[in-house]
Amino acid sequence: MMSVFKNPVFIISCVLFWVNQLLEKIFNIFIPFAHAYLDDLLSIPVILGITLQIFRWIHSQKEHFEFSKTQLIVGVAYITFLFEILLPMWSPVYTADIWDVLCYMIGAVIFYKYINSGYK
Repeated sequence: MMSVFKNPVFIISCVLFWVNQLLEKIFNIFIPFAHAYLDDLLSIPVILGITLQIFRWIHSQKEHFEFSKTQLIVGVAYITFLFEILLPMWSPVYTADIWDVLCYMIGAVIFYKYINSGYK
């Protein structure tokens, strides 16, 4: 099984995330759909991809370690709670959006199918 950091879906997710951030933060270019939803779509593959690789370094199963469906659901629930409920209550910078939650769920499916266990 390959390292998460060598997984093409993980790499593409990271590159797309950083390109979008570069365009927005450095060049002040905002692509409407990408600005609204791309980061949310890519957040779960990137966050859980990095977390999975760390677990593979420290867990006794090493490269065979995978997150269970329950762990993925908890991860999506945590990100949803943090970014769609808690942070919007504390700061006007954050806005709750049900479509973001859908993006997190789609990202979790992408992570599960292509990163968690590689291509099956």
